[in-house]
Amino acid sequence: MAEETKNPGRDIPIGLVGSMTICTILYCLMGLTLCLMQKYTNINDDAPFSIAFRDVGWKWAQYIVALGALKGMTTVLLVGNVGQARYLTHIARTHMIPPWFALVNKRTGTPINATVVMVLASCVIAFFSSLNILSNLLSISTLFIFMLVAVALLVRRHYVTQQTSTHHRNLLTFFLLTIIGTSIAIATYWAKSSGWVGYLVLVPIWFLATAGLAYFVPEARKPKTWGVPLVPWIPSLSIATNIFLLGSIDKNSFIRFAVWTVVMFIYYFFFGLHASYDTALKKSDQSDPTKVAEEGKIRQTFEFLTVDSLNHTLQ
Repeated sequence: MAEETKNPGRDIPIGLVGSMTICTILYCLMGLTLCLMQKYTNINDDAPFSIAFRDVGWKWAQYIVALGALKGMTTVLLVGNVGQARYLTHIARTHMIPPWFALVNKRTGTPINATVVMVLASCVIAFFSSLNILSNLLSISTLFIFMLVAVALLVRRHYVTQQTSTHHRNLLTFFLLTIIGTSIAIATYWAKSSGWVGYLVLVPIWFLATAGLAYFVPEARKPKTWGVPLVPWIPSLSIATNIFLLGSIDKNSFIRFAVWTVVMFIYYFFFGLHASYDTALKKSDQSDPTKVAEEGKIRQTFEFLTVDSLNHTLQ
């Protein structure tokens, strides 16, 4: 939603860091309060606060908690639809899906088409699906995307095409693969074993890979306005944390995620990639008359060679 803010370089960091700080403090205070009300082994998984208030004799409070939870879920659904509609709008601008979804209403300044379609689709899917399946699939996709964002941040900060040397590029690749590999190993070890010896081996390897990336691969880009601090430590920790949380998700969710990923890859490589390339080429041609003439000659040559090759084949 950066393009809908007046000063993205200032407003986006303040919004992200500020909201995450407030939410983190509130969650910690809620967890502390809950553990003071009940022993942690007695906390109910489905309605922790409602049951806790009921058990301490405050039955009237559980209705206030339920009302707050309902309001919280409604807010989350609205924010989710706002974000998903913007995703859909940006994808439609590249023509990977019909550009009708990218139309912005003149009066409201918002992508109404994408918003309405996403709300209806979400309602239909939620109505016919299990909450547990949807929550796990949402968790695995979100954690995977956050992990990729951290990887992309490291690549963007340390690599520039035709500027970064081959030696530094190879070091970047090695350290990134080591960070990801050790993170996967830590998550797997936590899920499969109850010991602690593996952590003594894997955590130092992760630490050394991050330190190697910091000291042996120079930064190729510097943020102009605001950038993530403590690079590569924070992105590397983000990769490890997200992969660790992925290890707590069940096997069936990974299978569903893999199936959907394969379907999206097929769609992207057979349609989306070509549609977005043609759109970018068309915009580039319209801005440069010379390229328009050159593209016309190339198309004529390609068509001639194609017809000539076809006639030769038929003969």
